[in-house]
Amino acid sequence: MSLFTVPSLLHAKSRNEKTASADAIQHLPDPDILLIEVYKNLAANHLQEAQLKADDLVEAYPNFQLGHLIRGDLLLMHTRPVNSFGGSSNGSAEKLKDLRDEAIVRLKAIREKPDPNLVPRNILQLREDQKQVLLVDAKKSRLYLYENEHGQLKFLTDFYVSQGKFGINKSKEGDQKTPIGVYYITSHLSGSKLPDFYGPGALPVNYPNEWDKINGRSGSGIWLHGVPSENFSRPPMASDGCVVLTNPDFLKIAAMIDIGKTPVIISEQLEFLTAAKWNVEKQSASKMLEDWRADLESQNPNRLLNNYSRNFKTMQGDNLNVWFPKQQQAIEGLQHLSIKLKEVTQFRYPGKDELIVSTFTQETIAGKSKSSVRKRQYWIKEAAKWRIIYEAQV
Repeated sequence: MSLFTVPSLLHAKSRNEKTASADAIQHLPDPDILLIEVYKNLAANHLQEAQLKADDLVEAYPNFQLGHLIRGDLLLMHTRPVNSFGGSSNGSAEKLKDLRDEAIVRLKAIREKPDPNLVPRNILQLREDQKQVLLVDAKKSRLYLYENEHGQLKFLTDFYVSQGKFGINKSKEGDQKTPIGVYYITSHLSGSKLPDFYGPGALPVNYPNEWDKINGRSGSGIWLHGVPSENFSRPPMASDGCVVLTNPDFLKIAAMIDIGKTPVIISEQLEFLTAAKWNVEKQSASKMLEDWRADLESQNPNRLLNNYSRNFKTMQGDNLNVWFPKQQQAIEGLQHLSIKLKEVTQFRYPGKDELIVSTFTQETIAGKSKSSVRKRQYWIKEAAKWRIIYEAQV
């Protein structure tokens, strides 16, 4: 039997994952931990111990093709030397390469797990009701889950993921690339209403977001989702642009996220800071936004205008010269103007540009009149000063 084929009885077990709850799978061993234990034992020439760990791996995850391949190599080692990965397999060279790539990124990620004392640079401020945030590191094929504990980020766990066949920086429909940016999960699609290809379900994100649209990026249907019941995982670069998890991992994520609240940050490579450096950047971003609020409240057009980039553009194509006077007209002549910003989130946007996206509720009081709107601003760094390049209600 080929190591790329799993018996139908085992397929039946994996199909049941479609209806499994997160509670039922949370006690399964971490496949990456078992993999690295296999290789540690091999490095120490403890073949029997490595074999036992490989047995545990395929018993826990019977449709894990990489696990079966490694176990097959270990069994072959009892009879003759194995000098190449997949020496026991009669699978195609392409499939062997896919599994070799998966093994490399899984083992590398477990060795380079983030220091829990460091903070991901992209996250500057979360709302109190945003309890989790997901960050994807495309280079490592890894998704990291952090918990928001009263404004402090706590690393919980991480997961192996697959991304687009042609990498990241999605720009158009059908390019089979994964977008980079700051997104939100918009819904939870049940696996019972989807083809088996998506596993136990899908979590769509709001690609293209405002920044994607203003930059001419197109396409749709970017989801976090699972895999077909006959598979455990997919190669690191194998999707049409979605972020793909194993079915057990998808169920864990789906049980924790909050629709419309949980941010998903997809980056080429994540950067981590010490708490001290992160606090400096967080305070700087907060001051940037507070200065804008104070300038708006001052009703001084020159002060306020200094916060905006000359490259400012609306979704409708209006430049700053067209848009700004309209905004000024709305607050001109208001008496006893008071502006407060609530429910603020701020993220350093992934990509080559230095960009911060700020979202907040703007509460405006003028005399007895009171209004409240939700706004989103994209700030770009120009000549050492942060300026707004896009702003709109959301």
